[in-house]
Amino acid sequence: MITVEHVGKRRGRTKVLSDISFEARPGRVTGFLGPNGAGKSSTLRILLGLDRAEEGTALVCGLPFHRLTRPLTVVGALLDGSGAHRSRTGRAHLRWVAASNGLPRGRVDEVLDLVGLTEAAGKRVRTYSLGMGRRLGLAAALLGDPDVLVLDEPVNGLDPGGIRWMRELLRERAASGRTVLLSSHLMGELAETVHDVVVIHHGRIASRGTLAEVTGTHRTLEDAFFALTGDGR
Repeated sequence: MITVEHVGKRRGRTKVLSDISFEARPGRVTGFLGPNGAGKSSTLRILLGLDRAEEGTALVCGLPFHRLTRPLTVVGALLDGSGAHRSRTGRAHLRWVAASNGLPRGRVDEVLDLVGLTEAAGKRVRTYSLGMGRRLGLAAALLGDPDVLVLDEPVNGLDPGGIRWMRELLRERAASGRTVLLSSHLMGELAETVHDVVVIHHGRIASRGTLAEVTGTHRTLEDAFFALTGDGR
C-alpha cells in the first residue's frame, strides 16, 4: 500500500507540491498522470526517500522509505534510466544491487529471464538500447520480489511487443495482490493497463478515482486529461 497524505514541497520561493493526497492500493495498478512540470517526479522522489517533504507524509506499507529494512524486498522502483554504470555488464549490475540488499545471487538470473535480457546479460550497459535499459531497470526493481512497484515511464523505448509484455506483467503483479504505481505520458496505454488514476496539475491533485470515474463523460482518458489540465489543446 502507498499512502500520500497532505504532502507539500517548496523549491526556493516556488511551491511545487500543495496538499498532495492519494492512495495506491494492493491488487490494483494506479496511473499517475500530469503534464511536464506538474509535480509527478517530485512526488515520486519524496515517496522513495530521494527528497524530503516539508509537509505531510508519504508511506510505503505504513512506513517512510528511510525506515524500511532491506527496501528492495518491500518496494521496487524504476525512475530515470537503468541506474547502471555504463561500463558494467547487465548481470554485474544486478549482482551488485542484489548484494546491497542481501538477496541471493541466483535471483539475478531469474529476473534477467523474466525481463527478456538473458542473452544480453554479459554485454556492457553502454551497448544497450533505450528499451533494454528500461528492462534492466525493471529487473533491478523486481530483484527483491517486492509487494510494491513504483515505475516512471516503464515502456519508454519498448517496441509494441515489449509494451504489451509490460502491460501483462504489471496486471499480473496486481492480480497477485501487489501494489503498482505507474507514471506515464502514454495515456492510451495507461487506459489499457490501470485500474485507478491520479491526475496532478500545477502541484495539486486535479482528479483521482477509478479509471471510469476519472474518465467520466469523456470519450477517452486522454480527453478527460486535457479537460482537467488544459494541456495539449
